[in-house]
Amino acid sequence: MREADLHQILQEKTEIIYKYLLKIGANPRDAEDVTQEALYKFLIYMDSIDPKKALSWLFRVAINQYYDLCRKQKKQVMVTLENFEFIDDSPLPDHYMEKREMGSDIQLVLDQLTPLYKQLLLLKYDLELSYGEIADMLDLNEGTLKTYLFRARKTFKELYRKEQMKYEGL
Repeated sequence: MREADLHQILQEKTEIIYKYLLKIGANPRDAEDVTQEALYKFLIYMDSIDPKKALSWLFRVAINQYYDLCRKQKKQVMVTLENFEFIDDSPLPDHYMEKREMGSDIQLVLDQLTPLYKQLLLLKYDLELSYGEIADMLDLNEGTLKTYLFRARKTFKELYRKEQMKYEGL
């Protein structure tokens, strides 16, 4: 692999990791530091890493470093609503409040999911990664990934319906 190709691939993948860290609550500075540190470690150990598992290795190192940073700072890792963008061109306050309420419901449901399901849903639907990209990142077979995503969506829908029923007083 040419050096220019490697540079391009690493840049794309570290950008995905950076965005994911922001989505799970890292501030931009911490996300940048963690991503750079993971990339630095990758470059040091590159010769001993299986090229097929390089992205998975890089992703795992970055996530583990972020969790370590959170433990040191004694803060919890959580997906927050501020990390999600709701694009709304409607100026009506009622519509805005509906979006906020829906976001609160989504947050409640996300907090009830297992970390794996939450991670999969973020990678697929928020960062809009392909099945192949997610499978590479998490070092999973694509068929297994699709099964996990199916279960994550199903669990999310069930929990979301329960939240809606509580809200409607049913």
